[in-house]
Amino acid sequence: MQDYPTSFQDADQLATTKFGVGQPVRRTEDPVLVRGEGCYTDDISVPGQLYAAMALSHHPHGVIRRIDLEAAKAMPGVAAIVTGEDLRQAGYGTLDCGFSVNSRDGTPLRKTPRAPLAIDRVRFVGEPVACVIAETAMQARDAAEAISVEIEPLDAVTDVHAAAAEGAPLLHADIPSNVALDFHYGDTQKTAAAFAKAAHVTKLRLVHNRVVVNAMEPRAAIAAYDAKADRWTLTVCSQGVMGMRNQLAREVLRVPPEKVRIVSKNVGGSFGMKGSVYPEYVAMLHAARLLGRPVKWANDRSGSFLSDHHGRAQEAEAELALDARGRFLAVRLKAFGDMGAYLTRFGPLIPSINYVKNVVGPYRTPLVEVSTRCVFTNTVPVGAYRGAGRPEAVAIMERLIDLAAGETGIDRVTLRRRNFIRPQDFPYAAASGQTYDCGDFEQLMDRALEAADWKGFAARKRASRKQGLLRGRGLSTYLEMTAAMGTELGGIRFDEDGDVTILTGTHDHGQGHATAFAQVLVGKLGVPFERIRLEQSDSDQLPGGGGTGGSRSIMTSGTAIMAAADKVIERGKIAAAALLEAGVQDIEFARGRFAIAGTDRSIGIMDLAARLRGATGLAADVPRSLDYAAMTDPIPGVFPNGCHIAEVEIDPETGVTRVDRYISVNDFGTVVNPMLVEGQIHGGVVQGLGQALMEDAIYDADGQLQTGSFMDYAMPRAADTPDFGFISHPVPTRTNAVGAKGCGEAGCSGAIPVAVSAVLDALADLGIRKIDMPATPQRIWAAIEAARQAGAAA
Repeated sequence: MQDYPTSFQDADQLATTKFGVGQPVRRTEDPVLVRGEGCYTDDISVPGQLYAAMALSHHPHGVIRRIDLEAAKAMPGVAAIVTGEDLRQAGYGTLDCGFSVNSRDGTPLRKTPRAPLAIDRVRFVGEPVACVIAETAMQARDAAEAISVEIEPLDAVTDVHAAAAEGAPLLHADIPSNVALDFHYGDTQKTAAAFAKAAHVTKLRLVHNRVVVNAMEPRAAIAAYDAKADRWTLTVCSQGVMGMRNQLAREVLRVPPEKVRIVSKNVGGSFGMKGSVYPEYVAMLHAARLLGRPVKWANDRSGSFLSDHHGRAQEAEAELALDARGRFLAVRLKAFGDMGAYLTRFGPLIPSINYVKNVVGPYRTPLVEVSTRCVFTNTVPVGAYRGAGRPEAVAIMERLIDLAAGETGIDRVTLRRRNFIRPQDFPYAAASGQTYDCGDFEQLMDRALEAADWKGFAARKRASRKQGLLRGRGLSTYLEMTAAMGTELGGIRFDEDGDVTILTGTHDHGQGHATAFAQVLVGKLGVPFERIRLEQSDSDQLPGGGGTGGSRSIMTSGTAIMAAADKVIERGKIAAAALLEAGVQDIEFARGRFAIAGTDRSIGIMDLAARLRGATGLAADVPRSLDYAAMTDPIPGVFPNGCHIAEVEIDPETGVTRVDRYISVNDFGTVVNPMLVEGQIHGGVVQGLGQALMEDAIYDADGQLQTGSFMDYAMPRAADTPDFGFISHPVPTRTNAVGAKGCGEAGCSGAIPVAVSAVLDALADLGIRKIDMPATPQRIWAAIEAARQAGAAA
């Protein structure tokens, strides 16, 4: 592991720089967006474009006996109809899971390949069966509705336990059961011994409800094919053009990556959902080549509910073993992960490996054992959703701790404090196999308790009771692993117009990359902030890169940008020495200028770049430009952490919950822009509250989605959220050059358990100890009524 020292130039000067690292610089992206002048995929139209519409399965499970296209083909404007058989005959590949892991018996993950369009069988309502191409969007939709698909129904299974049972209807005939992965981690014998000697064992069953991602911008794409160059272009909302290009080219189109260009302009939210190739893109690319014209497709909100990857959909039986003093001995999980009908790019990773890496959190827990069964069901495939296993694992541990506190009589603050990893324990080898490098967990919690006025809660509870309301408070501390995914690009280009362009493979879909990355570059090179641009949207402009995901961007792109900046300085010293007629060893760089040491002779970096562009007569070893692109090695995982405290009021007559107070204290290492970080936490917290209190994607036993629109699916709104208190408690890491730990998903990790904790605390006086997510008014009211009736009967 590389140990990065403090890496920014002129740290003292940087602290007061208006646009440097640590400053709350306003997002440079915002003026265009708030004026409605952003360029999202569906805003784009190209000359001669056709329109695509998808014919979707209305059956959750069945054998395709016949697809009748004749009526649709005869409709006005229809140019072509693409089926799964067409794509197979054209030689395209399948949409597959992006990683490998073995089951406990050593057998590999059962990767059932997914054809872009269903061929022989449909496996969920909303699965694409055919793609219609027509002159107008309405003509394409009308023709798609005219396609007749004769399906022989098969029994559907939507519950993971039923799907995993012997004799369940099989979704995939090429594997013997619906269990794609029977994962296991840990030492079973040692864990069993720890539980056997435990003074107390707490048990919990926790359901992580299925959610619909519902990014503000539905998915959209434009496919084009250049016959002369034998090359495709896909304009699409994605989380990174290089990752999308490589998957699409190598695995699906089966062509060299240079045969595919991906363009992603503004992206209106993703949260993991837009991070991989979808079936529509393959059908459109084929049609564009077949017809010689561009093809555009834009999903509507109903289609998003039925075809975008869903999130969460997990449940776990968990146990925590404690000794007589309340110290943790071991944690053991038996989990089920609902994969939906097919494995998504990262689906099986989420309830297996990510559970292992995150469940022990900031606590000294000597042993962890995780057993997970990843199961196919006749539902929309489940993929990454903000946190992707990290919030789920954190919620399990935090609920266990709250339950253990209640059962043992140890105060929940004391119980956490007793088990925190201490500053002197670092570097700490966790039972998960990860090594934590730094943290200040107890001090962080203490700051949260003070900011939340923990001691004043009793008075607020009495005031709520006078109004006929139940008040509860929740506490959660979290630690999650982020960033450990692949290499990343950081490029710096000095343009002829005097701008400086940063090139990177991560992609901004609301995070503020253009602002944060520019601040990093200002800190290293001292170039004018207002002259910095970001290029992330065109694979033809990038020599490499991975993409956004796992809260990795500031660590990976930031480190790569800093590495490139070091090379720019190195090249600049050589060039400045030549132009200033000095030895390279005599050139110093500071505050954006190259100077001969001990003299007043210098040249600014922007002037130097311009001079080199037109310079003649330079020696062969003098660079002709300062431009440089660096690819980082994979960066070790980092561990953002924090403490969230919330208070809720519940109306016992209606079950309605109001979040009244919310404070979080967070350690994200070096904070490049505190305004951006706070915004990320606000968004993550709202999504966490949504899952905990209202969001729920529900299937009936026949495989029909019952919550297929905003008429039935609740989403958090501004009125559902309080003013958020946010405090930064940074402990910079030395595992990446920026010193950052990532913040994009941490809000979810803290919010989900703290909301449930607060609700249950409010209901505790009624004897209610458990309520499944989402804790809706109906569920809360029913629990209160049941408790009242039980009390009356007693």
